[in-house]
Amino acid sequence: MKHNSAPTMKDVALEAGVALGTVSKVFNDLPVGESYRLRVEEAARKLGYQVNSYARGLKTNRTFTVALILPNITDPFFSALAQGAYESLSARQYRMLLSLTSSNPEAEQRCIRMVQQNKVDGIIGLTYNPNLEVDPALPYVSIDRYFGPNVPCVSSDNFGGGQMAAEKLLELGCRHPLFLRVGSRVPGESDKRGDGFESACRRRGVKCDSLRLNDEDGLVEPFRAFLSQHMKGGRLEYDGIFCATDALTIHIRGMLSELGLRVPEDVQLIGFDGIRRFTTGDLYCSTIIQPIPRLAETCVDLLLREDRSNLPRLICLPVTYASGGTTRE
Repeated sequence: MKHNSAPTMKDVALEAGVALGTVSKVFNDLPVGESYRLRVEEAARKLGYQVNSYARGLKTNRTFTVALILPNITDPFFSALAQGAYESLSARQYRMLLSLTSSNPEAEQRCIRMVQQNKVDGIIGLTYNPNLEVDPALPYVSIDRYFGPNVPCVSSDNFGGGQMAAEKLLELGCRHPLFLRVGSRVPGESDKRGDGFESACRRRGVKCDSLRLNDEDGLVEPFRAFLSQHMKGGRLEYDGIFCATDALTIHIRGMLSELGLRVPEDVQLIGFDGIRRFTTGDLYCSTIIQPIPRLAETCVDLLLREDRSNLPRLICLPVTYASGGTTRE
């Protein structure tokens, strides 16, 4: 079938051998038999038909656009999360508007105002502003931070992941473990990583120490000074370190090398996130892996849910451990 202009829904119906109403149901995500849906989708691909999102929005009173607010996409965890959200939304024929804030609370509020003015259908946000103002009528899903009973929070099992890291270091022979963290002073689910680590050590009767810093304290100098202060006779007092993120683990590994210490021979390291090298897909370190695609998928599912009368306050997804060369498996 040849056309001198863009194909229409009627053309798709003729090509698929179905009623026009069936094509409309498929393109508007309404229930239809699987065989009919496949025929319509195949006909649309063959003809090069594209849904008119503007017209579709006028009929349904939706923009079919969702805003994703993240601190940055230079961190591999955030970039993977953005990719997962995009793929999940695209599969539902939604567009994604990505806004970056550099973890600045004021920038986060500006992003909220901007996307509300652009009439998006909802917002998924990983933010650090405890006083964030969001239109209560606009669907919102938070990642890692609890805002209130009407805003679902999606997170990984941070407490369980911390326990898992402690158990693994102890299993691998560590006798004096350490937890290191740098992050926002705004409370969030990720704070539970250190809590789980300390809980597991107490349960096993093992002494552990923790150093928790806020972003404004800096990264390099405070940790370098701490590690230097705990060197005795060319050895570090700690033989195993759990870092709250993989990014911090990479920094700590460099500092240990500067001190003449080998990883994992002298000090074993475990991170948290499960980020991978862009070129090879290998892990940067032994780590607690967050299920990033499932995190994104869950956020989208909650945001687009039609019935919002009984949304869960917190969804906690399971994590796993994987060796990445910084532990002695």
